[in-house]
Amino acid sequence: QGNMAFAGKYEFEGDENYDDFVKKIGLPGDKIEMGRNCKIVTEVMQNGNDFTWTQHFPGGGTTSNTFTIGKEADMETMGGKKFKATVKMEDGKIVADFPNYRHTAEICGGKLVEVSSQISRLVYKNQTKPSR
Repeated sequence: QGNMAFAGKYEFEGDENYDDFVKKIGLPGDKIEMGRNCKIVTEVMQNGNDFTWTQHFPGGGTTSNTFTIGKEADMETMGGKKFKATVKMEDGKIVADFPNYRHTAEICGGKLVEVSSQISRLVYKNQTKPSR
């Protein structure tokens, strides 16, 4: 396992496809506006495989998750939804499956880069009766 140093304080710099993503995951309108171009500061405290990942929002709101790589933890989304997840380390990236998306975080050139990608699930119904 790669043991990248994530510890530090990171100020929001920019986003791509923010509106599209937050609508797909069902974030309420007030939270969408709160997150748009606001200077969120992400603070990461790391002790080996133990992490505390805190996002500080302008106006005083915070979301904080504490987890250990490879162990199930109680987590909370930016929108306040609570869920359980096992956070993994893959190729030096922290990877967590949130309720509607996969979240990865890595350090690139001294910057914290977080990517959230929608998990799509397709279900097909059998239209033919099984042959006997």
